[in-house]
Amino acid sequence: MNLVSALPFLAPVQSRLRSLPTLWLDTALAALVLVVQMWPLLSRENPNGGPWDWWGYVVVFASAVPLVWRRRAPVTVLLASVIATSLYDLADQVAAQPIWYGGLIAIYTVAAYSPPLHRVGMLVITIVGGVLLVGSSDTALRGIVLFVAAYAIGRASAASRAYAAALEERAVRLEHERQAEAERAAERERARIARDMHDILAHAVSLMVVQAEAGPVVVRSNPARAEAAFDAIASAGRDAMVQLRRMLSALKEDTGPRTPQPTIDDLAGLSDQVADTGLDVGFSTSGEPRSLLPDIAVAAYRIAQEALTNIVKHAGATRADIRLIWKNDTLMISITDDGRGSGASFPSGGNGLIGIHERAAALGGSATTGPRTDGPGFQVLVRLPLAEPVRA
Repeated sequence: MNLVSALPFLAPVQSRLRSLPTLWLDTALAALVLVVQMWPLLSRENPNGGPWDWWGYVVVFASAVPLVWRRRAPVTVLLASVIATSLYDLADQVAAQPIWYGGLIAIYTVAAYSPPLHRVGMLVITIVGGVLLVGSSDTALRGIVLFVAAYAIGRASAASRAYAAALEERAVRLEHERQAEAERAAERERARIARDMHDILAHAVSLMVVQAEAGPVVVRSNPARAEAAFDAIASAGRDAMVQLRRMLSALKEDTGPRTPQPTIDDLAGLSDQVADTGLDVGFSTSGEPRSLLPDIAVAAYRIAQEALTNIVKHAGATRADIRLIWKNDTLMISITDDGRGSGASFPSGGNGLIGIHERAAALGGSATTGPRTDGPGFQVLVRLPLAEPVRA
């Protein structure tokens, strides 16, 4: 635990200090050390009478001022401060200095900012030099302890800065990964919306075109059927507008209530809607219906819608059958017709089939499309996973 974490009110002060240029901070630190080291010469009187020797003032100045450049040249500043300190006792008439703060700050800086070889070498040089130049063993021991402590604090400070930098780098990396994932999610959502809009528009336009082509043919011979055709056109257009408006509203920031998208429960209504084109559509289920995840329920409707749209546009069929087969952990959706299904896909209907395959794969299922094996026509068989399997 550092001092800032122990005393939270110091955090704003630390933040303001970090925002200042380092040269200003080091200049202020050098000035403070100069005042503290000069204080014994200013506050005490010479017991022998007279002023203190001018040499003491010079040495104090020479040991403190280099701290201004301590971050730029830590080794040089330490050497300058230690050498100046060792020359202090050359004059007899000087005040005693309890602690040489300049040297301690210099060794701290070397430990915090210098490479391993430099900092270890300077620690050894300062300790050996202090032992050789200081006559008193007590003074030498006190100096060694102080220098080692300053060195240890410097290494702890370097480790703390490295840890903070690693955390900051990790935070930046996680933020980039979060943004990338958000972009990928947005791309997936845009692809889903594009598929839904394709299904809605293709289905509605196909129904409208078929009914519009049939209307003029029967307008004189069968006015009732012509009227029904125009009603089907209007109904398909209104349904497409409602679904598109619902989908586009989901892109807005409005958090109000929204009408849910059509799901598997609306397949019967879809069959009735397609039946207005003259295509006879059958709908049946087998097995015990199970609960579906919301996205799977919507996808089931869209898959059936796209398959019926392809039948109306390309198959030339007279009948289509939608069958839901509920199994233990799987829902099988089978859409078959009796049209021109001799090839591997509907003529010019590849985009719709690709969308069916993509929807099924995105939900952990699969889709199989191709000609029927039990007669003429085409079959779309989709397997979708259920929310939970039935347990015995």
